[in-house]
Amino acid sequence: MTPVKLLPTALYELFASASVSGRLTLADRYGLMAALLEDSLLDDELCVINRLLYGVRKGRISVVDDISAVL
Repeated sequence: MTPVKLLPTALYELFASASVSGRLTLADRYGLMAALLEDSLLDDELCVINRLLYGVRKGRISVVDDISAVL
């Protein structure tokens, strides 16, 4: 199995996209999963993930089954 490697700014872009759209898509969730499984996240990257999860808990970001936020 080929390991998944995220782009260096992927988590920050995901956070910005979810903050603007208010949605966390299926592709976003797979990106988060890949980042967490990578096991080499920096502290600020973990903070971004925590902020996303906080937004979901507070209802500011909805988890949707769409593949992409682009309509």
